[in-house]
Amino acid sequence: MNGAQALIRTLVGAGVDVCFANPGTSEMHFVAALDDVPEMRGVLTLFEGVATGAADGYARMAGRPAATLLHLGPGLGNGLANLHNARRGRTALVNVVGDHARSHKRLDAPLESDIDAIAGTVSGWVRRSLSPADVAADAADAVAAAASAPGRIATLVLPADVSWEDGAAVADPVPVRPASRVAPSVIRDVATVLSSGQPTVLFLGGDTVTAAGLLAAGQLAAGTGARLMTETFPARAVRGAGLPEVTRLPYPPEMAIAALEGTAHLVLVGATSPVHFFAYPGMPGHPVPKDCTVHVLAEPGEDGVAALLALAEIAAPDAEPEVLEASRPELPVGELTPRAMAAVIGALLPENAIVVDEALTSGVGLTELTSGAPRHDWLSLTGGAIGDGLPMALGAAVACPDRPVIGIQADGSAMYTISALWTYAREQLDITTIICDNGSYAILEHELSRVGARGDGDRAAKLLTLGGPGLDFVALATGMGVPATRARTAEELADQLRQALAEPGPHLIDAVLPGR
Repeated sequence: MNGAQALIRTLVGAGVDVCFANPGTSEMHFVAALDDVPEMRGVLTLFEGVATGAADGYARMAGRPAATLLHLGPGLGNGLANLHNARRGRTALVNVVGDHARSHKRLDAPLESDIDAIAGTVSGWVRRSLSPADVAADAADAVAAAASAPGRIATLVLPADVSWEDGAAVADPVPVRPASRVAPSVIRDVATVLSSGQPTVLFLGGDTVTAAGLLAAGQLAAGTGARLMTETFPARAVRGAGLPEVTRLPYPPEMAIAALEGTAHLVLVGATSPVHFFAYPGMPGHPVPKDCTVHVLAEPGEDGVAALLALAEIAAPDAEPEVLEASRPELPVGELTPRAMAAVIGALLPENAIVVDEALTSGVGLTELTSGAPRHDWLSLTGGAIGDGLPMALGAAVACPDRPVIGIQADGSAMYTISALWTYAREQLDITTIICDNGSYAILEHELSRVGARGDGDRAAKLLTLGGPGLDFVALATGMGVPATRARTAEELADQLRQALAEPGPHLIDAVLPGR
């Protein structure tokens, strides 16, 4: 058995049976070995950033890692932005990065680079397999490292000759380290904080934005008066009717500061203390009030749901959480504004949907107008590196083929990874993509004024607008095999969304918004 065959069989045995790939010469024996291990599904992407983003979306929904297959250091480099997002979301992900044969490394070939250093910028575990006899055990360790709480990126560097040489054998899975339990003393201390009567916010992230975590947090809110808030961009949040209403910490710094104003105690549960994405002149770097005390109930990697349940038994044993009743907005008519788009989505969102949100500035009203919709999952842009939306939807659809996926995608960031549409069509994935087509990098227009820069001239505007020529998303989608339509009114969007959701396979709707 050669190294590639042992590697793939070991990955499958450890529960990793999907590989999002953009291979090259160094990875050809891995590709060939897929014919010998039919249990491993290989999904071709046309750009490594699509492969890494898809692995991120897959793991968020499947609850276990996918693998990527990347070509040398440049291929890994092409995937770094979405690996950054995966790292920030604490996603369990296994990269297999091909490298030159061991004898070729010393020749400094044109594609030679320091793969280990590149991988170290986003990985919590990096190893290079040194022989065919090592590769399977290395792969088993990689899966365990990735899947152990709270989740991390594990990168295995695979020299080409380690892949093609014989002498390898399949390795057994390595036990995964589960989330640790919070100490009872910590739970008692936080119960004392909640009983103080002072304004308190439970700040939720990680495993606590699941249904069980939200209901336990809702019980605490009902019994103690604490407010519930989540991270600005939780990796995966369960939402909809029957769950407590939980606000997200706003992205704009002024709004984030206002949201936490007057808070005496901020209790972190599966989340870290919030900071602004950027520095702004004359503004603090975080929204937490100066006189607020920050407490940690559960660190990322600890069992936050169990901690909330134990806390509720002490601080609010008889309380019942207040939950949202089923509700939908009325279908709007007329001009297709961002809020009208959100209302259409809220009115038509199917049960058990997966929403992948990279709407950015066009997402006004989305969370509000979908809060009472049927139960659904919401995936966010955790690390702020745009271009993750289309790939994440790809991975989510592969992980959950029986669930509809709706991608709400800004136009500028769509172009980072637009080739994901080709894989949608090739795999016939049930993904409906709504392009928020306002013809600009609108988020940067807001940031230009927020940081106090003066840029109201034509030369500055050229770096923030997408016109001259305009982008034709209908043509782009159909050119890659995805049926596409264009909506200019709220009624057209509703009709096209109904049709897309009723038909299997991928669809794209170009929602033309003001500013286009």
